[in-house]
Amino acid sequence: MKDRVALAGPLDAPDVPVVEVVSRTRRAEARAAMAVVDALCADGVPVRDVAVVTRDLDGYEEALSRAAVQYGLAPAFWTQLRVTRTRPFALLVAVCDALDADRLDAATLLRPLERRWAPAERASGEWPVPPRVTRAAARDLPAGERTPAEWADEIGESSVDSRVRRFAAWLAGQPAPTPERVGDVLGGVVDAYEAVGVPATKASDSPALLETETDARAVVRLRTLVEQVGYKYADRLDEGTLERSWSAVAELARLIATQRPGRREHSHALAVDVSEANDVWALDVPYVVAVGLVDGEWPRRADSPLPLELRDAVLDGSGDTASLAPRTAWTDGRDRDQFADTLAAAGEALVVTRHAESVDGDARHPSPLLAGVDREALSESERRRLVSRDRVLPAALERVRERATDEGEGS
Repeated sequence: MKDRVALAGPLDAPDVPVVEVVSRTRRAEARAAMAVVDALCADGVPVRDVAVVTRDLDGYEEALSRAAVQYGLAPAFWTQLRVTRTRPFALLVAVCDALDADRLDAATLLRPLERRWAPAERASGEWPVPPRVTRAAARDLPAGERTPAEWADEIGESSVDSRVRRFAAWLAGQPAPTPERVGDVLGGVVDAYEAVGVPATKASDSPALLETETDARAVVRLRTLVEQVGYKYADRLDEGTLERSWSAVAELARLIATQRPGRREHSHALAVDVSEANDVWALDVPYVVAVGLVDGEWPRRADSPLPLELRDAVLDGSGDTASLAPRTAWTDGRDRDQFADTLAAAGEALVVTRHAESVDGDARHPSPLLAGVDREALSESERRRLVSRDRVLPAALERVRERATDEGEGS
């Protein structure tokens, strides 16, 4: 048989103790993972010396967030920021839509205020406009479409909140979108959001400040994006491939925003890092908590229109399928490599967690990646004490901590 599936070598035995924690559900698993982090920190381990790793954060981010808040931890999720789904980006698009319209209705007019638009010069405490103000304006403003200048005149003579009048006047006073003006206008919008929008998010955020961190990361990204939009807008106008309009500016912003850069854009020093396995390469941290070691998730089963039997035959490489090349995704090579990186990242101890049941109550089996890893499984009583209010560190990790303390005193 040809060795066509050996896309990764055998896993090297880890140099550190491996502790396994099995919980019934995914949420219970996330709680156990964060309980490990909390217990280690309570035992004197700096939070920067602990990292949580999972193959794919999409399935665990919410559960880990809730568990972190429960233990008073602030998780920093090292994921690619989907900036187009953030409030600051929605504000930029709403501003472009309002600026682009020759005639606009009240909903389009008010949308930037709903997204926390604020003027460059503003009195403290007046901005952003509360939702009740925009709701009242939506009720009071007349139906139908008007030009920005007509809206400014009509609102200026009404009893609508002065902040709505100020935005309407600002909108009516904006010139055509030259490359220079694009940077000035959108840059001013981003700066104002940082000054009033981010604090508003923080005021209503959870103790983990997850939404605040997303807002802050988005502001950082949008500053760079605004510069790039200005350059590309100028180039496209020179080439004659783009019309001079705010809608073209918004479309360029969407295109640039979806070309996501690297992950580490924002964090805070007291947060516990939570990252995906493809970010673990070359990481060196004393304690690693690897989450989601469940068959079908890590490694993940490949989706393919080809029947499983045919895929197995191609991977086997014998008979009529010998000339066919298997797809890398049909094997667990990448997942094995990333798990090997996770094993190598831990300097003092590795904790692996998994759940035993799906949301439907079906059995979930251990990841086959664990088959060659010697590990000490916590008993159910140890797991219960770990997640309890007393935060009892399991005996296996206590031994690791004692050894690390002794080595530190002897050095």
